[in-house]
Amino acid sequence: MIRTYTELSHIREFNERFEYLALHGSVGRETFGHERWMNQQFYRSRQWKDVRRYVILRDNGCDLGIEGRDIHAEILIHHMNPISAREIQHGDESILDPEFLITTTHRTHNAIHYGDASLLPQGLIERRPGDTKLW
Repeated sequence: MIRTYTELSHIREFNERFEYLALHGSVGRETFGHERWMNQQFYRSRQWKDVRRYVILRDNGCDLGIEGRDIHAEILIHHMNPISAREIQHGDESILDPEFLITTTHRTHNAIHYGDASLLPQGLIERRPGDTKLW
């Protein structure tokens, strides 16, 4: 299944977006292993930095692009379809296409990769008068 921003943008709820993106324990089709230098070099490239900036602006700096879920820490850009060393090596245009990228927090990114919803940030608890009384 190829995941796209266009499809994701039609999903309104955060948890449903997570389910759409969840990889359920699969980090990727291939791991970088001894070729890890390749993806690190890619993430330092001018092309990546430019598309990263664009995606953050498009998503208003919000987790999974959901308004009101502002990211106040490090912002990660998640490849909705895991990339491989081969795609980087051959300059596959899809790895820089915003249609396949989304803004996330570190916690959300890990939850997507490992399919664990318990890692997702929890919403704020609405406070009510007397809710802190011990007895």
